[in-house]
Amino acid sequence: MANILVLEDDIALNQGISYALKKEGYHVLTANTCFQGKTIVTNNLIDMIILDVNLPDGNGFDFCKWVKANKKCIVLFLSARDLEADVLTGYEFGGDDYVTKPFSMKVLLKKIAIMLKREKQDRNCYQDDFLKIDFNLAIVEVNQKVCSITPTEYRILKKFIENKGQLLTYNMFLDALWQEGVQLMDKHALAVNINRLRKKIEDENHSYITNVYGMGYIWK
Repeated sequence: MANILVLEDDIALNQGISYALKKEGYHVLTANTCFQGKTIVTNNLIDMIILDVNLPDGNGFDFCKWVKANKKCIVLFLSARDLEADVLTGYEFGGDDYVTKPFSMKVLLKKIAIMLKREKQDRNCYQDDFLKIDFNLAIVEVNQKVCSITPTEYRILKKFIENKGQLLTYNMFLDALWQEGVQLMDKHALAVNINRLRKKIEDENHSYITNVYGMGYIWK
């Protein structure tokens, strides 16, 4: 299930939204300041952020701009600032949707479900001139030929595609795979599987995975 960060400085509202999301089965993290939010986003795989605009140590617009520059993540603004200019600013800074307070919790939950479903569908395919991956059918083609990969390699590949251009630290990778039932015990075991995967999907002209020494990996 998706990981959602609720960044809202109104403690009661934060708790209320978080409770409703947890009842829907989402994994929820919470923060009350931009500093706390950046720490969580930096150290966790986040699928969506529910973001207030007015925060104690900054504003949600700048936070959204920072997120979009560093992560592939849905941002849903939730704010009492309901002027047309505020809504337009939210979209201009990269927001995917903008909901004004007061709001219906049922409508908010429906919006979240639809946005996450759409994002998941977008992530289910990858294709360039050399590599094609269909996650709906679990088929990988390299240079127009079907490539056989193991279930663990498939999970690693899917995690890379879901986080293209982002640094996945060793711990983030291992924790995410563990939650999906892949029990790799340490970064050495992870490296062995990634190296095997690279030999199958890369050649001298096509390189996808970069090892950031001492930190983790990036799908370029």
